Amino acid sequence: MKRVAKPIKDSRTFRSRCACVCLAALAVVGFFLNPAYAQTDDEVIAVDSSLVLANVYITDRNGQPVSGLDQKLFTILEDGVPQKIDVFSAESTPFAAVILIDTSGSMEFRISNARSAAIKFLDGLRGEDFAAVASFDNEVRVLREFEATPYLPDVFFDLKADGMTSLNDAVVAAAKMLSKRPEKRRAIIVISDGADNSSKYSQKKALKAVLDVGASVYTVDMSPKDSPPQEKAIMQDALKSFAEKTGGTFVATPGGAEMRHAFEAIVSELGNQYTIGYQPASAKEDGKFHSIEVRVARGGLKIRTREGYIAPKAKK
Repeated sequence: MKRVAKPIKDSRTFRSRCACVCLAALAVVGFFLNPAYAQTDDEVIAVDSSLVLANVYITDRNGQPVSGLDQKLFTILEDGVPQKIDVFSAESTPFAAVILIDTSGSMEFRISNARSAAIKFLDGLRGEDFAAVASFDNEVRVLREFEATPYLPDVFFDLKADGMTSLNDAVVAAAKMLSKRPEKRRAIIVISDGADNSSKYSQKKALKAVLDVGASVYTVDMSPKDSPPQEKAIMQDALKSFAEKTGGTFVATPGGAEMRHAFEAIVSELGNQYTIGYQPASAKEDGKFHSIEVRVARGGLKIRTREGYIAPKAKK
């Protein structure tokens, strides 16, 4: 019997399914953040803890990851103000990831490539890493819940391209899927040809949902290499924005060995990050964006982390 993908039509349906079925797939951040689903349109995911986490990836001049740096070398700043580091981890630890596969009509001739990309990522998982898989077009469907194996259900191999592109809704759903996982390192892998044209949520709210759960977004552009430059720029804009603002990376139209290397790099990066946590010295429930900057007292390093976070709004 084939396993049937489960659609997530809106946040209310999603919450109901979480409450009634208690899927392990719809779960994250438990140890340091304790998000609960939002009850208003203003908050997609409400965060109860004021502790801010930043996963940091550091490379040398040759692009090789730098590990083993001592905490005393690090400074983290919020809005330009140094903060006291309360949590620091430099160990290679497990991660949780959600792979989002675009199955909208524009992906008609690229579904097989997107499927191959997802398989390459799953094949690279270490034994302690967990990944879920979902597809999105007009709605979001969970194809595989969180597992630590490369296993994929039959429905994954029957994917068809049809409908519109609900990219933002898919990103929000992935953030909710991650919102109770125990792993401190979390990622969303988006395999898509770009622009959203069907979502309930705005890109701003989708970005906030990702930042609330401390995830990094890695985007893989599946748009045709021969697309007109202006059209391609529009399609890539959202993918680049999600990656840049969350400390992830954007991969432009990979193929063959390039795609394999790209996914190997993502898995390696997720396992070799530094995790830094702090309580903001002047925490405000102002609903505004607060920048994060990480500095390391050692030359020749490239530091990548999320640009910041959006504070929750004070309850009236």
